[in-house]
Amino acid sequence: MPGRRRGVQNRCGRRINRFLEPCLLLLLHGGESHGYELLENLRRFGFSENPADSSTIYRILRSLENKGFITSRWAEGDSGPARRVYSLSPEGDGYLQMWVGDLEETDRILHRFFSEYQNHMELHHSNGKKT
Repeated sequence: MPGRRRGVQNRCGRRINRFLEPCLLLLLHGGESHGYELLENLRRFGFSENPADSSTIYRILRSLENKGFITSRWAEGDSGPARRVYSLSPEGDGYLQMWVGDLEETDRILHRFFSEYQNHMELHHSNGKKT
């Protein structure tokens, strides 16, 4: 039911998790990064809080790496243990471009939907009906 929300695990949770792919790819387009830094930087995309737990992010990163869209290596830190650092591959750059094309089309369709909804509701209310 659309009105019911249960955090990221609601019905749109799967779509949000899928949307994390292009977000992570875009973050990596700016340069290599480790997982925790990527998790923190996801807020730049307008999520009010972390969109997923770290296990979800690492699962997506492993999947992207298995598909050849990103690479990783262990990097020694100034202090503390070595961390896995992720980078975008040339194939990942192409995959990001594909995502952008799909998202632009989705954006166009959503704008039409919201416009139609607004027009419908204005007409609905002007006829004295309540929702």
